[in-house]
Amino acid sequence: MPESKSYTQLEVWKKSRELVKDVYMLTNAFPKEELYSLTNQIRRAIVSIPSNIAEGIGRNSYKETIQYLYIAKGSIYEVETQLYLAYDLHYINLGQLEEMLLKVEECRKLLYGFIQYYRKKSE
Repeated sequence: MPESKSYTQLEVWKKSRELVKDVYMLTNAFPKEELYSLTNQIRRAIVSIPSNIAEGIGRNSYKETIQYLYIAKGSIYEVETQLYLAYDLHYINLGQLEEMLLKVEECRKLLYGFIQYYRKKSE
């Protein structure tokens, strides 16, 4: 059974929340015509990360928890791709891209470690 420790105490959840804030701040400068396209898509994907971590922790089995953590991991890759697209479309500059990719990578590493932790507990 997953632990009763609150997900709000988890470093991976805290970092993914920070990433949500950073992405929202970044996308505020995107062209208004992108509001219902790339802006909306990247925001939905970024919000999915801490949301799926929280939902996974709230599940009744390690298997279910791991499934939600993998969904969060997929969303991280989706956000990474969308950041590259924003760069390709000249919505962000190289410095912004590199800064965001470092934050995405940090979050991905934390999530990977968390997945490994739960996989070992489920054995």
